[in-house]
Amino acid sequence: MDIRSDPTTPDGNPEMADAAPEPKEPPLIRREDYRPFPWLVPEIVLDFDLGLDRTIVRSTLTVARNARGDRADTIRLNGDGLSPRRVAIDGAPVNDWAMDEGDLVLPLAGDAHEIMIETEIDPSANSQLMGLYASNGMLCTQCEAEGFRRIAFFPDRPDVLSTYRVRMEGSRTQFPVLLSNGNAVAHGESDDGRHWAEWHDPWPKPSYLFALVAGDLVARSDRFTTMGGREVALNVWVREEDLPRTEHAMESLKRAMKWDEDAFGREYDLDQFNIVAVGDFNMGAMENKGLNIFNTKYVLADPETATDGDYDAIEGVIGHEYFHNWSGNRVTCRDWFQLSLKEGFTVLRDQLFSQDLQGEAVKRIEDVRVLRSVQFPEDSGPLAHPIRPDSFREISNFYTATVYNKGAEVIRMMRTMAGPEAFRAGTDLYFDRHDGEAATCEDFVSAMEDGAGLDLGTFRRWYSQAGTPKVSVELDHRGNTATLTLRQYVPPTPGQPAKQPMPIPLRLALFDRASGTHAGEQLIVLEDAEATIAFDGFAERPVLSINRGFSAPISIERQASRDDLVFLAARDDDAFARAEAMQELVVGHLVAAAGEGLDASDRQQGQDAIAEALAAVLEDSRLDDLMRGELMVLPGEAYLAEQMLVADPGRIHREREGLKRWLAGELGDRLRTLHSRASAVPYALDRKARGARKVKTLALSYLAAGDREAAAELAARQYDAADNMTDRQGALMALCGLDSAARTDRLIDFYRRHRSNALVIDKWFSLQAMSLHPAAIEHVKALREHQDFTLRNPNRVRALYMAFAGNPHAFHTESGEGYRLVADLILDLDPINAQTAARFVPPLGRWRRIEPGRAALMRAELERIAAAPGLSRDTREQVERSLG
Repeated sequence: MDIRSDPTTPDGNPEMADAAPEPKEPPLIRREDYRPFPWLVPEIVLDFDLGLDRTIVRSTLTVARNARGDRADTIRLNGDGLSPRRVAIDGAPVNDWAMDEGDLVLPLAGDAHEIMIETEIDPSANSQLMGLYASNGMLCTQCEAEGFRRIAFFPDRPDVLSTYRVRMEGSRTQFPVLLSNGNAVAHGESDDGRHWAEWHDPWPKPSYLFALVAGDLVARSDRFTTMGGREVALNVWVREEDLPRTEHAMESLKRAMKWDEDAFGREYDLDQFNIVAVGDFNMGAMENKGLNIFNTKYVLADPETATDGDYDAIEGVIGHEYFHNWSGNRVTCRDWFQLSLKEGFTVLRDQLFSQDLQGEAVKRIEDVRVLRSVQFPEDSGPLAHPIRPDSFREISNFYTATVYNKGAEVIRMMRTMAGPEAFRAGTDLYFDRHDGEAATCEDFVSAMEDGAGLDLGTFRRWYSQAGTPKVSVELDHRGNTATLTLRQYVPPTPGQPAKQPMPIPLRLALFDRASGTHAGEQLIVLEDAEATIAFDGFAERPVLSINRGFSAPISIERQASRDDLVFLAARDDDAFARAEAMQELVVGHLVAAAGEGLDASDRQQGQDAIAEALAAVLEDSRLDDLMRGELMVLPGEAYLAEQMLVADPGRIHREREGLKRWLAGELGDRLRTLHSRASAVPYALDRKARGARKVKTLALSYLAAGDREAAAELAARQYDAADNMTDRQGALMALCGLDSAARTDRLIDFYRRHRSNALVIDKWFSLQAMSLHPAAIEHVKALREHQDFTLRNPNRVRALYMAFAGNPHAFHTESGEGYRLVADLILDLDPINAQTAARFVPPLGRWRRIEPGRAALMRAELERIAAAPGLSRDTREQVERSLG
């Protein structure tokens, strides 16, 4: 499952919060308590009589005793909000069943049985969007992590693997398309305008991978021939009006299928592969076997409605879900503590896929930026947890950047230490050993040891220890020897006050300052708390480039001189390290300025060094514009706050905007020249044109911080001339932060132009919520009352409120009003969609790292949420952990 839409886009019924009963606190589930389920369920047959407000589900389970489980004289089948209409065992009606906390408990003697249970559900009332629910007249499902129990009573856990046979029947007019997992095996007509379809998935899978879609859809169809000669029918199912915007999704799917064969030797194993785009979806997408269900955001694209970033995201998410066919489906996880087994590994696979298509350097910089902006704060806050947690109360709260993004970095470190070929040998062994099984993280690590020839004994600490390691770096030069001293430290995190050293692979190079070259890159692995390495042959002090390619997910702490950083920003041959030097130069200056402050001399020297480095970037003819754009990006305010023990968001914002303004004044002519040059490049999806659009928007953002009147005129011209969404959105983003008539005119035009397209209107909401306009909070309050805002669509809620929570300028306003807005949202949204509501808690949970005045206001809002009656267990767990 891809969570990409969560960290970024409905009428509710807030009064429901008062009527909801206080939920019982869920039990603490510990990894060490795992026991195999007492019963195997080798096959399940599902029969659906479909209706938007009334669906009858008849499930027939074939069960047999599990020799690995404890012997029991009952079977517990998980349920959530279900009541059995009929129960039969081996064909005989059963009445002596019992309900326990939503679960159905049946007496069951003997060794093998057939259990039939009939339930009735109302998909139209399912605002939680988990289980079977209605979305704009269609029916669809979302079962990860524990949604299947909202459809049928079943042992809803990932280690119970079953083959599925599914029959669906419903109105041909209302549901002309009937889809489920696996291969279509039969279909036909019934009485009274109804029809039916049967599907069979021959591959055993856990219940979280079950999927069903019924609706009025059309498909873009194609075919793919696997390396083994299997002909696979491909379909991307959407509303008819959306069909023209599915070409990129289909091409991305075919590229992903071919890449997985070439890079990992993985071949698709069914006769059909279906993707369905759904407008109401909590996550980014879901990898259900053979029937992937996607948020429309990650399927639909054309130049008029999608940005270059949207095109990249669609390709990455489609690759991610397809790659799950092996890393998640054919080999699944034994329990939810092993979630990173499938998600971390698959994120790495989708990153490698995207970098092979888009270019390694830029993709790596983008991925690290996401890690630092989302996962690093998680690692240093109250919600910190290892990539393999030890316990949880609500599993949906562990679909986090730590499990996904840090999990990917941990596996990437194994690849770095082994090398690509040995890493491939390790993954081949993993798939061969565990095909058709529910595996553990330990199974993966053991396969890497045996297949790749690695010793990962102490490396396993990466799975069990939370927190971002900090590595201090000192380079000493005497005579002809440069001596590098490294010290690592993992800060305390909740429940883990003391940490052990972890193996940290570091790619490094030592540059000769005069020639600007180095003798070759080296890989060293810091195993202990401290290590010293000597390098001979340096008559002059070299310039150190370290953690090249971001070879380890750590924070580097060093006292690099401004001269060294300017040198690396201009001349490092590792693209990531070059961008990192640029970031380090700016971060050091802004953290000092926003912390204890800088005197006039230090401020001027810092600004001059940054301007020198940025000028070199703007003028370097060897750079393509995609890479130039990455080097132009200033560190975000949230990342700057992470570098400080206690941060003042107001000071950080003033210092960062002040630096942008000063740079616009110093480099204005160069920035205008860059904007003009980039504007002359015609629209295309190739690297040159995409890079031109990227630097055009970045140049405009700098200029808008300087001469606002001139920037408003330039942005308005760019908006009016735009023949694509990337340029139009870039111009509108700059205008949204300016108080000008051009802002109002273009916002009205944008809305009128795209009012019928929900995904583009999401952009319209987000651009205003994340703007630097002084009245941003008032704009968000007005947008909450807009006719197009609804609490029932997660994309729309995220578009407005997650954008606002990610806007430090507005969210951290000194009065605390920004905190109140988000807290009010959580309380209103929780009874409607608890999973989405809970994801708005972490921004408030950062209060310990914020200056005392704002911290008290943030904590007060968390306490207000905690005191609300009927709070969901999703939100309550997040709030209580945030309060500590």
